[in-house]
Amino acid sequence: MERVRARDAEAFEALYDRYHRLVYGVAMRVLADAPAAEDVTQAVFLKVWSSPALFRDGNFGAWIARIARNRAVDVVRSRTLHGESELAESLPAQDALEETALSQITGERVREALAQLPPEQRDPIELGFFGGATQEQIARATGLPLGTVKTRIRTGLRRLRHALEGEVAV
Repeated sequence: MERVRARDAEAFEALYDRYHRLVYGVAMRVLADAPAAEDVTQAVFLKVWSSPALFRDGNFGAWIARIARNRAVDVVRSRTLHGESELAESLPAQDALEETALSQITGERVREALAQLPPEQRDPIELGFFGGATQEQIARATGLPLGTVKTRIRTGLRRLRHALEGEVAV
């Protein structure tokens, strides 16, 4: 990423070659629409090229997968609200903060901490973050009120953060 920040096109091409299948795969899981997944992939890599400072340090694969998921969910939300397939211009500040935090931890540590959560918190987190479901979709699938789903996800994420920071055991 240092080379990309220095506008090295070859470094960017290497990143694209290494991660485009991951980005496309995440987008396909969320959207189930190949052209839309291609658009998301393009938007993600455009964001990497145009704003390389967003990635500060840590696990690049986790960071870019999170961006891809957020972009794909934005497309789903846009379609639901507007009946269109538009990509959001920029990432919300809260999502950028989450991406930074997630990029700095390893997948193994996350899996271990996630396994320690009670199922009522772990299941909606897995559905949302790894299955690509929105909170509304999780509420419909589980039959729980939307507020309950949001609370369980928020509580579970807080517990994960504390466990991963080593402050509090899950």
